[in-house]
Amino acid sequence: METKAFITWNDFEKIDIRSGTIIHAEVFKEARIPAYKITIDFGDLGQRKTSAQVTDRYQPEDLIGKQVVAVVNFPPKQIANFMSECLLLGTIGDQKVITLLSPDQSVDNGLPIG
Repeated sequence: METKAFITWNDFEKIDIRSGTIIHAEVFKEARIPAYKITIDFGDLGQRKTSAQVTDRYQPEDLIGKQVVAVVNFPPKQIANFMSECLLLGTIGDQKVITLLSPDQSVDNGLPIG
């Protein structure tokens, strides 16, 4: 597998990656590719919604309370009838099955990742 083009440290510093806890997850019935509508609590940053194609590995009820890592400074993006406000991060495995990134111990919501 090849890596992508090099970026500068300044490029990396523009990305705001934070810890959060999933507080709501439901099936995104209108999505063309199976996905969930997810709400994440980022502490002082508030709650943000996202759409995530993680249906191969997770059930909505299993996601509640899970700590995750997300990019919070993308502009909102319209997906079908839903406005996505952040991007959950995960590894993309065989057949595009996504495994969410998660801290290995409990951390405060909204902490920056660096």
